[in-house]
Amino acid sequence: MDNIHNYAGSMMSAMELPSTVEWGMHCCWLLAQTPPDSPLPRRRLAEFYGLPEPYLAKALKALVNAGILVATTGPRGGYLLARPAEKITALDVVIAVDGDTEMFRCTEIRQRGPVGLSPGQCRRSCGIASLMHNAETAWRNELAATTIADLLTSSAMGSRSRATKWLGTLAARS
Repeated sequence: MDNIHNYAGSMMSAMELPSTVEWGMHCCWLLAQTPPDSPLPRRRLAEFYGLPEPYLAKALKALVNAGILVATTGPRGGYLLARPAEKITALDVVIAVDGDTEMFRCTEIRQRGPVGLSPGQCRRSCGIASLMHNAETAWRNELAATTIADLLTSSAMGSRSRATKWLGTLAARS
């Protein structure tokens, strides 16, 4: 029984998104609130969320490589959204940071064990593989239908006002 629990636990952790996806999504949300001519340095993004800057750099680099963010250099350098928040979906961010591989991969365990089926008997996907594929499709569709602008609109007023206030203090310092 313990082996089953260990295996199920490892399968669940394999389906979890890395924390860098959340970090990337939050950074895009914050950058959507900055003026288009005011890049936000990585140090400030890390500071706002209390994140380790070296690890955040990996997520930001992936977002730049995917064309979601633009990195500028120099004393006033930092990050900006590469396009309007209405044109960046949550799925864009997930794919940029975590890749575009399927979360569920059927390994055809129906063909294993003492009563395994033959490959010919497994020409159609089983109900489990179909369920998992449909669930992932629904998940991806939801992410594709939600933009960073939508996340701004749906965020609590307290979150947005906290970000606006903090961003204002940065502008006052420059």
